[in-house]
Amino acid sequence: MSFPQNTDAAGQSTDAPVRPDATAGGGLAARVDSALARGVTRVTGSSLGTYQTAVMRIGLSFTWLFFLLREWPNRHELYGPDGPWSWDMARRLTDDNRAFTALMWSDSGVWFEAVYVLAIVSSALLMLGWRTRTMSVLAMIGVLSLQNRSIFVGDGGDNVLHLMALYMVFTRCGRVWSLDARRAARRETGAGAGEGDRDVTGIVLWTLCGLALVVAQTVGDTRLEWTADGPVPGIGWATVLWGLWAAQGLWWFVRRHAPGEPRTVLDAFANLAHNGALLVIMVEVCLIYATAGWYKIQGSRWQDGTALFYPMHIDYFSPWPALSHALASSGTVVLLLSYGTVAVQVAFPFTLLNRRVKNVLLAVMMAEHLGIAVTLGLPFFSLAMIVADAVFLPTSFLRRLAVLAGRARDRLPLAPRVAVPAPRESEEGAAGSRTLVG
Repeated sequence: MSFPQNTDAAGQSTDAPVRPDATAGGGLAARVDSALARGVTRVTGSSLGTYQTAVMRIGLSFTWLFFLLREWPNRHELYGPDGPWSWDMARRLTDDNRAFTALMWSDSGVWFEAVYVLAIVSSALLMLGWRTRTMSVLAMIGVLSLQNRSIFVGDGGDNVLHLMALYMVFTRCGRVWSLDARRAARRETGAGAGEGDRDVTGIVLWTLCGLALVVAQTVGDTRLEWTADGPVPGIGWATVLWGLWAAQGLWWFVRRHAPGEPRTVLDAFANLAHNGALLVIMVEVCLIYATAGWYKIQGSRWQDGTALFYPMHIDYFSPWPALSHALASSGTVVLLLSYGTVAVQVAFPFTLLNRRVKNVLLAVMMAEHLGIAVTLGLPFFSLAMIVADAVFLPTSFLRRLAVLAGRARDRLPLAPRVAVPAPRESEEGAAGSRTLVG
């Protein structure tokens, strides 16, 4: 059996035979392949949610920095040698759970001060967006070192900071609203010509980090294993830290000596890691709210609508007793707040299917956390959750917010006129495209 073909004047075929399945199952397969190709191109060709990750970088760093500065007079009792959880007890606990903390490398008071100051400095520099790839790793080390030293002094906000510090290492969170973005913009416009090629500061910082890793593995018992006691099974912290260090060196080498296809390949891997980490962050936030909401449904106090009555009468959670007692005195208010909290937390993951509903509920949840900060005296927990919620803020809203902030800054006396760099269209995606984060 032959299939009809188009022929030219000489009688030669001008196209290939068309098989019957090419318009049936073949059409569906072609559409699936096309969709997959577009998806792969999307996640490897651009960094999604650059504004959202910048907000998270700034917000989480500010939260952790503010906490460390506020607790500076109490640092020895919280994480240091004067705490109820002694160094020997922490050593036995970390021997059992294999948690990473640099404070277990030495019981010296000088070493504790050095780690605490490192946590402060790295958080401040990460908030400003200076060498974000390096500072995100150092900030992660600071968070893990202090929190894993005394795990019984934290709350839910510390858990959020703990997780997000790990995820932020894999994001390209310095693409906008950072000193790195400003330096990149100056290099592209020619104002900093040659600066990116030399990058003396980056080379010195990379060398110092390498020397610190060498010292950490050769001096003392740091338990930096290659294949054990790491963040995931089979990969130790030595592999993670040396791998990040080597990747940074490889990135500089390729950018300097092989700016063609090798740079494109590394950029694709970086985009893939960024987008993967962004997806994990969004899933993590949904899991936090979903589990909190569904566990509340199982509680009898939440079922009868009286759950919030009790914490409002605990002195420890009542920074403004008059306000807490006034709210708790109304049974209707307590009932609405209790049921509303459960409804919002359970419903939030499902609202991602509709942008408008998601944005409304997002505003409600942020207002709820502000209320928790004021009525229950948990500012750092509330701030950490608000920053985590920011991953779902629309990009258009964040851009308008940046414009308003720039106008307000320009009205200040003696304010420097510095242009806020924006991502190129190839970095943020095609104009008008929509993603889950905005």
